[in-house]
Amino acid sequence: MRHILLLGGTTEASALASALAQRGIRAVLSYAGRTEHPRAQAIPIRVGGFGGVEGLADHLKREGVTHLVDATHPFAARISTNAIAAAERAGVPLLALTRPEWVESPGDRWIRVADTEQAIAALGTDPARVFLALGRQTIGDFAKAPQHFYLLRFVDTAAPPAWPHHHLVVDRGPFTPAGELALLREHRIEVIVAKNAGGTGARAKLDAARALGLPVVMIDRPFIPPRPQVDSVAEVLDWLDHGVVRGV
Repeated sequence: MRHILLLGGTTEASALASALAQRGIRAVLSYAGRTEHPRAQAIPIRVGGFGGVEGLADHLKREGVTHLVDATHPFAARISTNAIAAAERAGVPLLALTRPEWVESPGDRWIRVADTEQAIAALGTDPARVFLALGRQTIGDFAKAPQHFYLLRFVDTAAPPAWPHHHLVVDRGPFTPAGELALLREHRIEVIVAKNAGGTGARAKLDAARALGLPVVMIDRPFIPPRPQVDSVAEVLDWLDHGVVRGV
């Protein structure tokens, strides 16, 4: 009997959870625990870490997991790297469900950087009005550049950072280009900092930036070791049925 452990926290993970429930496949969706109020899911959930590679491998064996699906955020490099090693150690097949990267289009003004340190440098020293579209887990480094005004948007209410100039919006996507245009205009944003997360739910800010001619400091995805991966729920279900990733 198949037993799926789904590492989630993304829209894609929720969609796969619903598909697994509809097919009556035994599965558990695991959250890292960074979101205070995760969305209700169609399958049982667990919250919290596993204790690194060894802890995850032990969990896979102890719970009789037959397939591991990594549908975490493209920037969750540590858990994704641990999942590769744990799956190999436990002898459990692994597949990643991830979003294609965003691609720069005509009219975009992207500044490609490798990490948050380079993003801070790209903002420069003169005060600017910045939409920091990164989520609360990765904004801490920007305290090094307190001269800027930062517009923040989190999915949960959180204690505001001790920064002299900022405004916090609590909202959850997907967002629309019209809504993002209104947000950028309301706060007189001059530059956006974003991660290349891919997908459709968060792309609207890029469309709004293009419409307004705003630069986007785009942080590239971190390195994750090679692994089989797909970008659709249908491909994951096909893998579960046939044991192979077609076209790979």
